[in-house]
Amino acid sequence: MIRIEHDVQTGKTTEIKLTAEEIADVLARQEAAKPKAAAIEAEIAKYKTDKETARSKLAALGLTADDLVALGL
Repeated sequence: MIRIEHDVQTGKTTEIKLTAEEIADVLARQEAAKPKAAAIEAEIAKYKTDKETARSKLAALGLTADDLVALGL
């Protein structure tokens, strides 16, 4: 793994190899973030399902596709 540093004053980009300790830290942080990412993905899936359910119910009540778009669905 490498870390890229960019000096905005000079425009110089430098690639720096990470040490074993830095790599272990990156991997640990990635692993720690997985449950939160999974929770966010589940929340997005629920939102999409709820939105489709709402669209179906409103369409059953006679709303047109244009009406649903106007409602933000």
